[in-house]
Amino acid sequence: LHFLHFPSSAPPGLRHPPLGFRKSDRSAFAASFSSPQPSPPATASTGTTPSAPFLDDPYRTGRFLTDEEFDRLRSLEGFAYDRELRSGSLRVRVMRAEEMDETVGLLAESFAESMLLPGGYVSLLRFLVKQYLIERRGVMPHAATLVGFYKDGGEGEEELAGTVEVCFDKRGTNASPPTPTPPRNSPYICNMTVKEQLRRRGIGWHLLKASEELISQMCSSGEVYLHCRMIDLAPFNMYTKAGYRIVKTDNVLVLLTLQRRKHLMCKKLPVLHSPSESDESGPDQEQTS
Repeated sequence: LHFLHFPSSAPPGLRHPPLGFRKSDRSAFAASFSSPQPSPPATASTGTTPSAPFLDDPYRTGRFLTDEEFDRLRSLEGFAYDRELRSGSLRVRVMRAEEMDETVGLLAESFAESMLLPGGYVSLLRFLVKQYLIERRGVMPHAATLVGFYKDGGEGEEELAGTVEVCFDKRGTNASPPTPTPPRNSPYICNMTVKEQLRRRGIGWHLLKASEELISQMCSSGEVYLHCRMIDLAPFNMYTKAGYRIVKTDNVLVLLTLQRRKHLMCKKLPVLHSPSESDESGPDQEQTS
């Protein structure tokens, strides 16, 4: 979660930049940008194809969906996580095609801030992030990008507050996963960020809980993995509070690649019989995202 890895098409100077998050940047989760692992050809679904937004998505690939993939895509389309916060309300759902540009902007600005890059790099970051999100969009329903919309307690309008990515199985994983390497067929949470003006409201906690709830609905696996940089104590504390434990830590030699050492953390998810059983308690103030 707390590092930046650009795809091979990125300019050499930006592929593995040195990282140095300021304390004020702990709530910005950097991304792991790499091309998704190519999916093997799928057979055509024998079912009738309804008119659904995700199936009509202009960013989707032209491959056919199996019946199982079709059902999973419908499940993603119907997913929603709603919570009332002290300062307003939050709804988390899967990103729609028309929300991609706004999500790209949020991620690019967050990464530029975290990496202390000059403002001129934001446009380049936007391009790279958009290419990445388009690639990830193409592996749905094996992975999904979630977006959180926040509404102030008054009469304010909904606004994009944060985003997080969830991989459900090995067909949704990146071809070059970060170290320590998580099991390829296990769910994985990454690339989380919250808009700067809306931090410290518990939004990051609920993005994490929404990801876990969706994983419980989409996967049979009882474990979920994520990464946390060793220097990021606030995110580490939140993950620990949420039930994650360290399973492996980067060797000190990873510093030679200009990467920060990271913990690979894991949590065993409880079996949920209904969405309401998800843990709704969380920190009043933002600890990570």
